Amino acid sequence: MDPTSAAAASSSSAAASAVASQNASSAQELSGNFDTFLQLLTTQLQNQDPLSPMDSNQFTQQLVEFSQVEQQINTNSNLQTLISLQQGGSASGAVSYLGKTVTISNGNASLMGGTATWNYGLAASSAATTLTVTDSNGNTVYTGPGANTPGTSQFVWNGQDNNGNQLPDGVYTLNVAAQGSDGSAITTAVTSQGTVSEIDTSGSSPQLVVGLMEIPLASVAAVSSQ
Repeated sequence: MDPTSAAAASSSSAAASAVASQNASSAQELSGNFDTFLQLLTTQLQNQDPLSPMDSNQFTQQLVEFSQVEQQINTNSNLQTLISLQQGGSASGAVSYLGKTVTISNGNASLMGGTATWNYGLAASSAATTLTVTDSNGNTVYTGPGANTPGTSQFVWNGQDNNGNQLPDGVYTLNVAAQGSDGSAITTAVTSQGTVSEIDTSGSSPQLVVGLMEIPLASVAAVSSQ
């Protein structure tokens, strides 16, 4: 088994063990409480006044409530097992992305070695198109004009801000704003591409490592073998 597959299996096994431990603890606590309740019930019945017996409806109601709690614990146990299996399946499925080229739809790209590349598209011709690059903290680090023609264009950024300062490698986001001649907003789309080098299974859902980015599967728009 390769290291990534082993990590995925280990993550799934750890989650399943945690669920099993939690459910066992809940069931044990319920069992102890139920035994205590039966002891109190038996004591009360043994020492009740024959001329004024206790209301059996109260005992019946308490038994029903204990039964409902037990059923809820069993239901939670089954749900947690299903969630654990689903998480394990997601981690195993993510391994198939290793080495594949993915198209990322969240607007992020890695600046590495002074270069970051995006593709962006306009739904129609624009009178003015503005490209804005922000860093991981949401700070604007670059603005400039973009293409006005409809279709897909490429933006290769050299990693310099508007003052000519070279920015450090990291994850940056491109936003594209385009307006028609009548001032109306034009629909735009931004993507980037990269090769999946690693799968991070340490969280609740697997993340694809592409360059300096960790990408959720939901942000992958396309996958290719090259």
